[in-house]
Amino acid sequence: MIVTWWKKNSKHKDAQTGAAIEFVDNETTAINKELQSALQMVTWVNFSDVEKADWINKVVEQAWPFFGMYMEKLLKENIQPVIRLSNAALKMFTFTKIHFGNRPFRITGIKAYTHEVDQREVVLDMYISYEGDVDINAVVKPPITAGVKQIKLKGMLRVILDPLIGQAPLVGGVTFFFIRCPTLEITWTGATSILDSPAFGSFSEETILGIIASLMVLPNRMCFPLIDQVKMDHMRFPLPCGVVRVHVLEARDLVAKDTYMMGLVKGKSDPYAKLRVGDRLFKTKTIKQNLNPVWNEVYEFVVHQAPGQELELELYDEDTDKDDFLGKYNLDFGEVRREKEIDQWFTLEGIANGEVHLKLQWLSLQTDSSLLKESADGLACAMLAVYLDNASNLPKHREITERQKQEKHGKHAKEPQLTKRTPLPNSIVEFSIDENVQKSKVVYASKDPVWEQGFNFFVRNVKTQQLIVQVKESEKKTLLGSLNLPLTRFLNTSNMTLDQRFQLERSGANSQIKLKAILRILTVDKPKPKDVSSPPQVKQQQKGQANQATNGSVPTASVATSSSPALSSTNNVITQAAAPAQSLAPVRAADSQNGSNDGFSSHSRGQTSESGRSPPSASSIRRYDSKSLLSDNSIASSRFDISDGASYPEAIRKHKGSFGEIHLTVRYATLRNKLIILVNACRNLFPCSQNGTDSYVRLYLLPDQTWRHRKRTHVKRKTVDPEYNDKFDFDVTLEEAQTRKLDVAVKNNKMFHTRERKDIGMVLLDLSQLDLVKGVTDWYELTLPGLKTMT
Repeated sequence: MIVTWWKKNSKHKDAQTGAAIEFVDNETTAINKELQSALQMVTWVNFSDVEKADWINKVVEQAWPFFGMYMEKLLKENIQPVIRLSNAALKMFTFTKIHFGNRPFRITGIKAYTHEVDQREVVLDMYISYEGDVDINAVVKPPITAGVKQIKLKGMLRVILDPLIGQAPLVGGVTFFFIRCPTLEITWTGATSILDSPAFGSFSEETILGIIASLMVLPNRMCFPLIDQVKMDHMRFPLPCGVVRVHVLEARDLVAKDTYMMGLVKGKSDPYAKLRVGDRLFKTKTIKQNLNPVWNEVYEFVVHQAPGQELELELYDEDTDKDDFLGKYNLDFGEVRREKEIDQWFTLEGIANGEVHLKLQWLSLQTDSSLLKESADGLACAMLAVYLDNASNLPKHREITERQKQEKHGKHAKEPQLTKRTPLPNSIVEFSIDENVQKSKVVYASKDPVWEQGFNFFVRNVKTQQLIVQVKESEKKTLLGSLNLPLTRFLNTSNMTLDQRFQLERSGANSQIKLKAILRILTVDKPKPKDVSSPPQVKQQQKGQANQATNGSVPTASVATSSSPALSSTNNVITQAAAPAQSLAPVRAADSQNGSNDGFSSHSRGQTSESGRSPPSASSIRRYDSKSLLSDNSIASSRFDISDGASYPEAIRKHKGSFGEIHLTVRYATLRNKLIILVNACRNLFPCSQNGTDSYVRLYLLPDQTWRHRKRTHVKRKTVDPEYNDKFDFDVTLEEAQTRKLDVAVKNNKMFHTRERKDIGMVLLDLSQLDLVKGVTDWYELTLPGLKTMT
């Protein structure tokens, strides 16, 4: 025993010495990690884009006494009656003292989203810290009293102001919610502890956190419309952005927490994992006496904010008294959405050693019923989102009881005689698909209850499963009405959506319930193959050379064989008109594989203009828009030049140096589901006159090349270093944007000659080569394709 104690003591000293040496070697990393974990009160220290909000805190401090007055009125007039109705043991519940103290909550940091969101909304992330010296006392049931003297709450609250409108009050509605469940500590007081009360026997911080989660943690939201035109279902029930399937496979090298002989002998652990996303919490099975457990369990989570929502994974050692912590790991679902599939080992945090093996898959939501494929291993093939709005004319408990008695004795139901003593129902709604049962909140003493809650269900078999809706009396569980919706009904509706009032069965003659239900097919997005090829510009050059070499004698629109521009244009028309359709088929096939017509795009940029003042000739239409010669991505008339066969100005053709550079920012706004392009500036442009250049920038997101899809900046006059600072957005999904190309052209607003082209320089960006989620800001060299063949 002495030797064992000496060895353990030596290992402890060695570990301390090693930790000290490691800290000296990695001082900066250790300090940054400690800041992120410990200094939650100064969030702006950890995140450069999080700002202080001292002025807001001063406003809150000044308004705090009035907030206390409002909360006192709210608790006594609204909360107290609801508490009395919720339980028979709380009929005498009364607030005797309500005081919210002198310490208001503080906003320790605030982050505003400007580029990632829609132009008609404002999104704020507020980091809230509240350590209140509250003094709240209540009489539960004489002589039992209860009270609260201190509350500590910390969390990140997201506030959305949407939509912005052009009239007072400028904001259509306010929505706020916690993306992750906040932390809460409560100090109870009273003549007897509140936990000793039979009515509050199950009350604890965890229970209260569950109540907060049911109200304000995603997918639940607190919404306040400020104008009548804003619909509550749009605010409370936006369609999720996807589903993440989490495979909890295994763990290895976990810490042994079970010890014997007062800690002298190390044993093993009984590990299990907890997975939390918002208000959804799951627990894996426990693997006994194993430091390398294998679970192979699958869980599915609905994602509303990506990036933003996180998978919170925690490992514990199961014990009879208190479970020991084995490590944790948090993963932002934005990474899963970007990568489509992640399968790797993650190092556990907050523990000496240990790793966990996870596989995460992103599932998109589709409306195409042909994509419906039921899984053989019991995984979900679809998702059903249900928004419970309200009910009307619900029967009272006495009406239901009398009707059931009459039906039992075979008598015809009579209209019951209502009396003043007949209480209004306390109603709750239960939704169920097989064993999955979800319940709404209780609405007390109302014949026309309003719930305004959303629910999500995973569907395994659309053909056989059905949604069962039951409206019940909360305490006596008496059925007030029911509704059955076979899921196959959604396959035959527009957009797989039902939004209407439904007549309740086994209820009153006019009893109805209003629901909005949406079915979406789940499809696993395959990860894109890793591309280790050349940079985009080099890749474009190689691709163009490969197309020319492959096509051989077939003339593409970017190749000119004559030194004269006019003769070159004429030769192209004659040659293309004479070429048979079979010879051009391989060109179209190769272009369609690349997502756009590269060879034709280069020609269109060299032969077209933005002006529509002069219509194209008949020969031009046959040359450009003939479906027998070109792919389906034909260039529209908005790409035609003013005159047929227009060439570069002589000054540009004789220019030997650079045509300048353009500064662009390209990123994808995940909250808006839009591709954002910022045209910042240009430098060292080709001077089109002695006073500089009157220039503007034109954008196309290929293959869309019509006037409707055309974007352009304002004109900057008499400068070769223009600053535009113009922002444009394209309504495309992230997956689609990663298959597109951005066609950017800098143009001269004043023509040298009516038959000369306006282009000063061009850039073609392959968006599949850019990290759109993080965003890319860079200078790009301007070129003029086909210029050498014309000089």
